[in-house]
Amino acid sequence: MERETKAELEEKNERFPVVHVHGGSAIRRPLILLAVCAVGLIGYLARDFLIPTAAAIVLALMLTPVASTLERAHVPPTPSAAASVSLLALLVAGLLAVAIPSISSWAAQAPYLTYTLERKLEGLRSSLAIVKQVSDRVEQATNVAPASAAAPAPEKVVVREKSMLGELASTTPVVILQIGYAGVLAFMLLAHRNDHRRQMLRIPLTWATRVRLARMMRDINDRVGHYLFALAVIYAGVAVVAAVALALLGFPNAIMWGIVMGLASFVPFVGAPLTIGLVALIALISFDDWLRILGAPAALLVIHFAESQFITPAFVSRRCALNTVAVFVTIALLGWMWGAIGAIVAVPLLILLSTVAAHLPSLRWLEVMLSDDRPVSEKVAQKPALVSIKRPPIKPPRQPRRRLATAK
Repeated sequence: MERETKAELEEKNERFPVVHVHGGSAIRRPLILLAVCAVGLIGYLARDFLIPTAAAIVLALMLTPVASTLERAHVPPTPSAAASVSLLALLVAGLLAVAIPSISSWAAQAPYLTYTLERKLEGLRSSLAIVKQVSDRVEQATNVAPASAAAPAPEKVVVREKSMLGELASTTPVVILQIGYAGVLAFMLLAHRNDHRRQMLRIPLTWATRVRLARMMRDINDRVGHYLFALAVIYAGVAVVAAVALALLGFPNAIMWGIVMGLASFVPFVGAPLTIGLVALIALISFDDWLRILGAPAALLVIHFAESQFITPAFVSRRCALNTVAVFVTIALLGWMWGAIGAIVAVPLLILLSTVAAHLPSLRWLEVMLSDDRPVSEKVAQKPALVSIKRPPIKPPRQPRRRLATAK
């Protein structure tokens, strides 16, 4: 019985490797906490530089499969990188060309849309008027100030708001510079990625560290690069299907809202539900029949459910599965620090951090915390730590044993 129990325990340990956190000195943990706080402070203060840098890294990883395919077709690395970045730039320019006129028309019709919404919500406002009257009576009853005491005249405060044109004029050059910097950096990372890989492999002194570094870069390319490229293809299909569904329902600016649905899908838990809510509000303003008012958000909800529950799990590797709480907190943190770009690049950066932590024994606990409940680092856990591996000594070939001739 004991032997069977030990065998079962050994089998469980092989399937679910246990990671122990070894204690260190008393000053190590406060230093780690201070380092994390310092990194967060630097990330917030240097966001104007770090936002395009992080976006360039994510774009380079996403375009790596495209550049690798062109290189396998005997195209040099520099033209391959230039073609990949140019295709992405043309795609973004096309999306902006479609979205900007729609946004301008929505801005021009803002007063009419506000009036329409107020007219449709008039019934709700009349029902809430009774609640307002009751609250006003309660406020008058609780007001015990004497009538003779004259209230001082309120001072007028004039707030000079900055015009939209002035705000755009001040922010447009900065945005253009950040986009140009991100594009150039993504091109350089793509064009020289093989040279950078060889140079990084020359840094470690030991053979075991070089092998670990090579496996780490390979897994980063496989997990992050192919993951992002697969998501880009899937969300492009989501944008097309959403635009067609909204166009069939007669939804205004269906192409723009389909593009918004595809881009918002890059932000898990938040992007798609927020877009569906906005579409429901626009449908309430634009339509009078409840069939189309409910049909537009219902169509997007069905598309999002099919994509998140069936399509993405079928085509995206489960090795990229992360802890749900860690993903949500990271999106909220980077969204607060860096805005919409931070929310988009949060998951790729989290996968990158998890991949790096999986290959470092000192950070294996972080990879365990960031992963889901399945066995973590299956490829890494099945092999012994590279630090303990020593190059086996070269043995001379074994000579065949000669048979002694026996005298008859």
